[in-house]
Order: sequence, then structure tokens, then C-alpha cells
Amino acid sequence: MSTSMSNNSAHLLLLLLFVSGVAVITPILATDHIVGANRGWNPGINYTLWANNHTFYVGDFISFRYQKNQYNVFMVNQSGYDNCTLDSAVGNWSSGKDFILFNKSERYYFICGNGQCFNGMKVTVLVHPLPTPTASPSPKNSTSDSAGPVAPRLGFRVLVTSLAVMWFGGGWV
Repeated sequence: MSTSMSNNSAHLLLLLLFVSGVAVITPILATDHIVGANRGWNPGINYTLWANNHTFYVGDFISFRYQKNQYNVFMVNQSGYDNCTLDSAVGNWSSGKDFILFNKSERYYFICGNGQCFNGMKVTVLVHPLPTPTASPSPKNSTSDSAGPVAPRLGFRVLVTSLAVMWFGGGWV
């Protein structure tokens, strides 16, 4: 009976470690950047300042929250962004809760298409490629933004490897 309880305790511990690891790694894989944070997508907000305080990676989302019938979101090129025109629009959203996936590393431009672009409802973000775990930034050029996502990804690999060693090496198979 004690062997059964010992195995159940070990399995419970293993499950808790796995769930903890998943909970830690999930937010790192993709971040939802809510434009304007608690102020949302509205006129009179400095979205350049907001964007400069975030680091965007491929796989992240940008989300726009606003009153559905009052505003909208258009993805445009730099000229459309600079001039607040829709001639170059490559996407548009109007649900009031729009989630847009960054699927490649480039600069993205968004504007409100109902004239509010002239009142500051526009934002541009630079999306970076995902840092690779094998890349080791030089100490002179490393920043907290570039080094941050790499360490947890390696930590997750160590967690998975440790769990595998515990599982297979512990004679539970």
C-alpha cells in the first residue's frame, strides 16, 4: 500500500511541476499588447509613447479595444500612416475587440479610418524576430529586452528534460 501511495505522490508532484512549467512558459510564447492599455483605442492618446514602451515579437498579438460603432482599425503602409489615408489599406477591423497576429518581423502601421487618425489615433510598431535560445548576446550589446525571452525558453527545456529524467530514470515505465 505504501508503494502505491508513493507512486501516487510522485505522479502528483510530476503533474504539479508540469502544470507550473506550462503556466510559466505560456505567456512567454505570445504576448497580447493592448493598444493604449486601460485607455484603449481613443483620440488624444500618445500611441507613439505607448508603442515605445513595448517590445513586439513575431507570434505576439496587438489588440485594439474601442466602441464598436464609433472607431475602427486599418493596417496601412508608411505613406497611409503619415498622411492618414486608406489608399494603401491591407486590412481592416471593426469589432471593437480586434486581435491582430504579428506573423513576420517588420514595421506595422495602424490608423483609425473614420478621420480620427488626424486626432492621434494611429500607431506604428516594429516587430522583432524571436530570439533563438542558441544565440548568446555579447555582454556589451545585451539589453534586458533582448535577453528576457531567451532565459525562460531555456528554463522550460531544462524543466522538460528534468521531468523526462525523473519519469524514465525513476523506473516508472
